[in-house]
Amino acid sequence: MTRREEREQAFILLFEKLFNQETAAEELYDFAVENEVITGSEFIRELLLKTCENVDDIDIVIEKYSHGWKINRISKVALAVLRLAICEIKYFDDIPVGVSINEAVELCKKYAAKDDSVFVNGILGSVSKEAE
Repeated sequence: MTRREEREQAFILLFEKLFNQETAAEELYDFAVENEVITGSEFIRELLLKTCENVDDIDIVIEKYSHGWKINRISKVALAVLRLAICEIKYFDDIPVGVSINEAVELCKKYAAKDDSVFVNGILGSVSKEAE
């Protein structure tokens, strides 16, 4: 499985987590693997868990750069993509920032509304400038 496919599976689980907030991320991952909803990998697991563990800090970053937009106004797809990408940027030093941004935009093009990819790209561009 490619890193892109792993990232997409992590996104799907993170998106599902938005609707099952009472379910622990570890349980969600284990259930998805056991029921063959996803293939599963250490990268998927680590990305999902690290994103969920740091969601409050990640949301602060999102609110900082989403001028005029509160978290609850951002589409669930865009929010899941942003959380995933910002987690990669902040906590995965081995992943180039440009890769995280490009992958996030591609996920938005595949799963989100038309304008979401532009919105996500803008926020992540600002986040990347701060990360440098």
